[in-house]
Amino acid sequence: MTDALTLFDDVLPPETPVANRLLQVRTVYAEPAAAASPRGRQVLARFPGAELVEVPSHWQIPDLHGNEGNVDRWVRVKTETLVLGVKKSLSARPNGRSANWIAPSTANGCAMACAYCYVPRQKGYANPITVFTNIDQITGYLRRHVARQGSKTEPDQCDPESWVYDLGENSDCSVDALVSDNVADLVATFRTLPTAKASFATKYVNRQLLELDPQGRTRLRFSLMPQSDATVLDVRTSKVGERIAAVDDFVAAGYEVHLNLSPVVLREGWEADWTALLQQLDDELSDDAKAQAAAEVIMLTHNEGLHEVNLGWHPQAEDLLWRPELQQPKVSQNGQVNVRYRNDVKRAGVDRLQQLIRQHAPWLHVRYAF
Repeated sequence: MTDALTLFDDVLPPETPVANRLLQVRTVYAEPAAAASPRGRQVLARFPGAELVEVPSHWQIPDLHGNEGNVDRWVRVKTETLVLGVKKSLSARPNGRSANWIAPSTANGCAMACAYCYVPRQKGYANPITVFTNIDQITGYLRRHVARQGSKTEPDQCDPESWVYDLGENSDCSVDALVSDNVADLVATFRTLPTAKASFATKYVNRQLLELDPQGRTRLRFSLMPQSDATVLDVRTSKVGERIAAVDDFVAAGYEVHLNLSPVVLREGWEADWTALLQQLDDELSDDAKAQAAAEVIMLTHNEGLHEVNLGWHPQAEDLLWRPELQQPKVSQNGQVNVRYRNDVKRAGVDRLQQLIRQHAPWLHVRYAF
């Protein structure tokens, strides 16, 4: 087996190092097989100054996982650390809300640090990007899975014609694309699948994605909230106005572009701020963008464990997120015990936001709201 620590004895095509405030990588933890693979070598070439540390498993890194001391370095860990692993189990899980299927992950974790994100709970106190390097196995699995489904015979809320596969359940694909070509390979895969469509939500505007020629087979969902909320909660993301300004460009580049109105945070003045956001969408989006747009409305779900973590690095966020007087326990689809707004509070919030959409952005079809 090739020694992962001496990979660069071989000649590889040059990779442009990543120059981005989100990623100033100093350490790459890697399973040997992942580091030795073509995709792993590509990632390492993009961060030529990083120290490579071999680990037996991307799940078993004591310096990262379960290390409570990393709360004080929450953002620094995301900035300075990457992990390379091999995705061992490949499966597509039924979904039915945002997508028909949740595709096997090609990454886990994120360089951004949204205060309400559920993904950090899976790996303890730090959650930098883990890149899964066996991309050919993953895309091959997806092609076979799509072929087994045949054609979609009845429309559903995910899509009227195509089977929709969510690519980024545990990461943000726009940021992942800075690290490797996994996202480019996924877009290219779905470009050749006439019965299926890729989909991912993002809070980051990566204009490199405009060059991938999706030909309508990839749905990009820009997550939006009032900037006053995003300033506190969407840490290290693109400004909301920048996301809105990018919609027309991504539509012109061949993406289907939807909007995630998510998460909706109920606090004093929320209706006025959401009204202003909807009016901004109505004023700024082109007719072409509006004609193909649809939205998901997702009310805030939080978690007591994440609440405690946030108190260690970003307590200001918890003034918005942790509202026990309005919230109740909720067991999620994956079995985690979360908190969400009480049924009556949530129902009133969903109804009111949909009223505002009908009033200020009547062209915006709401695919689902919960």
